[in-house]
Amino acid sequence: MTLTAVPALDEHRTTRISPLLSPSLLRHELPVDAAVGDTVTRSRAEAVDILDGRDDRLIVVVGPCSIHDPDAAMDYAHRLAAQAERVSGELRVVMRTYFEKPRSTVGWKGLINDPGLDGTYDVNRGLRTARRLLLDVTALGLPVGCEFLDPITPQFLADIVSWGAIAPARPRARSTASCAAPSRCRSGSRTRPTVTCRSRSTACAPPGPATCSWASTPTAWPP
Repeated sequence: MTLTAVPALDEHRTTRISPLLSPSLLRHELPVDAAVGDTVTRSRAEAVDILDGRDDRLIVVVGPCSIHDPDAAMDYAHRLAAQAERVSGELRVVMRTYFEKPRSTVGWKGLINDPGLDGTYDVNRGLRTARRLLLDVTALGLPVGCEFLDPITPQFLADIVSWGAIAPARPRARSTASCAAPSRCRSGSRTRPTVTCRSRSTACAPPGPATCSWASTPTAWPP
């Protein structure tokens, strides 16, 4: 009996396809402890109070454009945590910990997609590195902020995030509600601060048009 070779059915335009670990597995490997959980819960509540006017402080998101070196990021976090404590009466400081670059064509796409900066695209390693860093930064008592580019990545990280930013040029996109849905934190557009989703329940509802509108004052996604 002669066997006929089966033609390749995929990978015509890709180098390879590798399995992705599940969000539940990553959360099990790198869980949130009581101290980190307390920081996240408290900082999210403070963000709500500030945006709703019950707290007269300002939220200040401070940090690098994107993180490529976890060791350098932790050195920065230690320095920022000390300053955050000093100005805590006037400012709620959140460390900007962005791991993805919203590029559609060329260039490095961020620590999650290519943690080795070498084109190997070890996404599982990138996810583990990113989650470990968020835990380490938050353990300092310093809340973290991330940018959500798609509905997938937040499932791995959003339980640690205190402030979320929607990808640039996407605040009115159909997928915007899905980007914020996995997270309980406040999320807003970093390019159009006046966009708001009327209810987080909209993001969790069955598929349908995203209920977004434009307001006259800066707003953010409800908790």
